[in-house]
Amino acid sequence: MNRAFTLHDVIVAGAALAAGIVAGLLLRAALRWLGTHARRTRWSGDDVIVDALRAVVPWATIAAGLAAATAALPLTESVGHSVNQTLTVLLILVVTLTAARVITGLVRSVAQSRSGVAGSATIFVNITRIVVLAMGFLVVLQTLGISIAPLLTALGVGGLAVALALQDTLANLFAGVHILASKTVQPGDYIRLSSGEEGYVVDINWRNTVVRNLSNNLVIIPNAQLAGTNMTNFTRPEQELSITVQVGVGYDSDLEHVERVTTEVVESVMTDITGGVPDHEPAVRFHTFGDSRISFTVILGVGEFSDQYRIKHEFIKRLHQRYRAEGIRIPSPTRTVALQQPGEIAIPHQRETLDPMP
Repeated sequence: MNRAFTLHDVIVAGAALAAGIVAGLLLRAALRWLGTHARRTRWSGDDVIVDALRAVVPWATIAAGLAAATAALPLTESVGHSVNQTLTVLLILVVTLTAARVITGLVRSVAQSRSGVAGSATIFVNITRIVVLAMGFLVVLQTLGISIAPLLTALGVGGLAVALALQDTLANLFAGVHILASKTVQPGDYIRLSSGEEGYVVDINWRNTVVRNLSNNLVIIPNAQLAGTNMTNFTRPEQELSITVQVGVGYDSDLEHVERVTTEVVESVMTDITGGVPDHEPAVRFHTFGDSRISFTVILGVGEFSDQYRIKHEFIKRLHQRYRAEGIRIPSPTRTVALQQPGEIAIPHQRETLDPMP
């Protein structure tokens, strides 16, 4: 210490610290006001940036006030250097954490905007966060006077051993990156694997893909397995899809009348029921002369995969009700049964089950 503390030194240091705190509070209030306006915009990236600045700017101003207060005090050169170095390290840590928060937030925003769903692909977010934090850690070491060259050399040598020990983990990591980069699967897609698992993709992280099936249970699939299996994606290239319902009418039916009534039922379902496609063109296709009926296929449009159950449910109910009102008969299966007593000639008898339709 070159000289003793005086009241003037304490007042100047206190004023510098107080100025830093006041500036931090004012900037935080200004950023809060800016954040309310950022939420009104369509781009979510400005929300991430403003929230991150609200965390780093007050601390930066307080650190600047402490540095000014330290410069005003009659400290020795070693003590002043240690204090300045500590403040620098703290500021680097705050800036690193803030940068990681901003960059990962922007990556998440871009991933969500491209997939068009509420879910997120955390594999890119986690990789980005690790890279930014690692760079900040290396800057801190360099600031403290620790050479990072031997550390990088050691990491390079030990990386081979780590890669050999984590073959499965790295395989899943690169498989996840490949899946997202190729855009074959994105969060929000409905997929079905050849092994039978199916559901909505919730997340693709560094190790596995999380799928939520229709019973609201989570299925965890390793990324390497997902990349190496046959898979049907019901969301791509477009989310809307067509489903078929098999129907049959009696041979005495007027097929033109059947087609017209069925088409009207399809149009009402597509318009009234949530999940239907209003602009879907109804399609009725007769295809088989069966044993007791003429069979045909009705093609319906649905907005997404899970809507098909609701659409089929309502279509069958309305079609059954309309057929009853129009007198269109849906025949029951007919069987020919041969009855034979010992020593008698078998005489075939035709038996038809009761027809549930009038």
